[in-house]
Amino acid sequence: MIRVVVDDLAFLPVDAILRPANERLDPVTPAMSRLDQQAGQRFADQRRVQIPLDVGAAVVTGAGDLAAKFVVHAVIQNSDVNPSRDAVRRALISAWQRASDWELAAIATPLIGTGAGQLSIEDAADLLSETLRHHRTHALFPDSVQIVLEHEGERDTVLAVVARHTF
Repeated sequence: MIRVVVDDLAFLPVDAILRPANERLDPVTPAMSRLDQQAGQRFADQRRVQIPLDVGAAVVTGAGDLAAKFVVHAVIQNSDVNPSRDAVRRALISAWQRASDWELAAIATPLIGTGAGQLSIEDAADLLSETLRHHRTHALFPDSVQIVLEHEGERDTVLAVVARHTF
């Protein structure tokens, strides 16, 4: 169900990438800024919003030039408030629901909230695993999630946290 990999989100052939964002769907970490550059202008056009979204919301857009088909944007911050553990939890719950609504089977995601949210790697992995485990008690999608890390040194920590949430 959950795999932990060190890879580049831009090149993973999944149904969707889960992407942390602000209320205007702008990137909230340098890694997401790099992802946006890889996705190209078409992605920038697809993620335009008319009004700011609420923290805790999630929306699906096309993925532009990425290998994924879609991007699920998890809104974890706005211009007034930095992300909190509660905001990340609410955004993840919304993101899993969008994945279910769209029947997105395979999702790739970074740890949500570690850059902008200042959550520890352990807290971010715990929130991701906990919310997914709860979601899967009543939903079929997603059925496969890859937690994508940038550094090999984070893998053992994340694997240990994920192992506590047996799927």
